[in-house]
Amino acid sequence: MRNIQLFSTDTDDGVVSVVAKTGPGEHRTVKQISVGNAPRGGVKFTKDGRGFVCNTSQNTISEIDAVALEEVRRIEVGHGPRGQGLLPGDKYLLVSNSGSNTISVVDLELNVQVHEIATGRDPRHMGINAAGTVAYVCVWGDGYVSKLDISSLAEGSPEGITELAQIPVDREAHPYSLAIDPSGRRVFVANTQAPYVTVIDVESDETHRVDVGSNGGRAVAFTDDGRVALVTVENTSSVAVIDVATLTVTRQIPVGSGPRGLVVDPLDETAYITNFARAGMMSGHPGFGPNTLTMVDLGSAPLDRDEGEFTYEEIFVGYGPCSVTMFDLDTLSEEERARRLDRAGSDA
Repeated sequence: MRNIQLFSTDTDDGVVSVVAKTGPGEHRTVKQISVGNAPRGGVKFTKDGRGFVCNTSQNTISEIDAVALEEVRRIEVGHGPRGQGLLPGDKYLLVSNSGSNTISVVDLELNVQVHEIATGRDPRHMGINAAGTVAYVCVWGDGYVSKLDISSLAEGSPEGITELAQIPVDREAHPYSLAIDPSGRRVFVANTQAPYVTVIDVESDETHRVDVGSNGGRAVAFTDDGRVALVTVENTSSVAVIDVATLTVTRQIPVGSGPRGLVVDPLDETAYITNFARAGMMSGHPGFGPNTLTMVDLGSAPLDRDEGEFTYEEIFVGYGPCSVTMFDLDTLSEEERARRLDRAGSDA
């Protein structure tokens, strides 16, 4: 039996819904963790199960415990936090503040913001390379991706962070979120107001466009082998499947209404998509309404051609789910889990 938990960030409810996954098609909602107002973005987890989520309307991030399933503390950051990036080693967290046009550097040992970096207008979601030396940040309001040298954090020097480049997407495209492919060679950028995904070559900073058929790009994820990129397209209630080698769309997967967040379970190649749509938005897969997660079994139909039907499951969560991430409790020892639960009980 597996011990996976899915964490759905439910903006309208001010909660993070926790769904336990014990096996294929076996899901149950076990908790809704109250956090701050208008939580946004996926929960970022350290290796020991400390999770962090942005409270956009309160200018804080909440720390939640993946074992005790409760909020631990709130940390003040800039105005309108929306996106996060966790550095290798779990000492520093970067937070994009869409309202103050800055990036906060949060020290996770001190649990406090220690530095703030100016950016362009309305920074959103980000990605950090595996070495922890470079961060890519979507600057939604100015239409570019900011490439930051964050190598100074390895020496404990937040003040040494510098901007290496402003990689143009398009001012009217509004880059929203991104992900670095498993090879580390390319960055895939989802744009909310352009019918294409922007792909950045890491070595040269050159860009390419992949037509996904509609505006409304929201999130990017990859299959475990890195051969396929998946992009949620909110306006068509679908997931675009992109062949990473050829940069071509091979098919569209219909999902629930108004998809935004996306995560792939690498062990069984299932994808989980948040259905954010409020009343009046386009419907997606038949019978799959808003305020749910759509589970898609990526192995149930070909990804490289438009053939066959996928196997789905609908999972109910809170209102306004915008992002979803996962944490494997089996990565923690039994002793660590027991210690965390004991601590939570003594704090109650």
